[in-house]
Amino acid sequence: MFSRFAVTRAGVLLATIGVGLGLSAAAHAENRCPASAAGSPALDELDPPRRLAWISAHLSRSEERARLWTFGWGGGIALAGVGSLAAVPLVAPETRVDWYTGAVSAGVGVAAFVVAPPAVLADAPALRAEIARSGSGADVCPLLASAEARLVRDARDEERSGRWYVHVGNLLFNTGLGLFLGLGYHHWGAGVVNALAGAAVGEAIIFTRPTAAIDDLGAYSKGAL
Repeated sequence: MFSRFAVTRAGVLLATIGVGLGLSAAAHAENRCPASAAGSPALDELDPPRRLAWISAHLSRSEERARLWTFGWGGGIALAGVGSLAAVPLVAPETRVDWYTGAVSAGVGVAAFVVAPPAVLADAPALRAEIARSGSGADVCPLLASAEARLVRDARDEERSGRWYVHVGNLLFNTGLGLFLGLGYHHWGAGVVNALAGAAVGEAIIFTRPTAAIDDLGAYSKGAL
């Protein structure tokens, strides 16, 4: 009788443990999101809220750097253009075209920042707003998927802004300005100065561009949070 009772009790205990383990595994699965296409097994083992917080924090850091770069260079170029226009009444009429050309070059430089600013300037605040709207009880997986997509997009945007054709475009544009002054007005000296100065500034802008999102994507993909 005792033996049958012990066996029955042991069976109930094992069944209870089995149910508990099953519930634990289910809870563990619920705390996981679908595997990231850009990630590794190590990344998928990390808690989704931690991954989301990491991406949000790092995109905010990238946003600060991109904002400083954008407004620093954009503001400086805009001031240079205004200075060129301000100098026009003070110079000889035959040289005014040189200063107008400098102002046009500056205007194109500022327009580039306005038309195609770093993507992270929009993505970082948009992600923070998504997280704020979701509330504490929201499903983290859609938020994490959105954050990962933004991180990938921002990294690719930073990578594209340093590709070879960006350098070529900068050199061709400034060479064109130099030839415009040289061939059109025989102001070869001013043309060379405008071309070299513009190309140097353009290359400096490219080489100082923000690249934090590229590094962040590499670290995130490896699960090195």
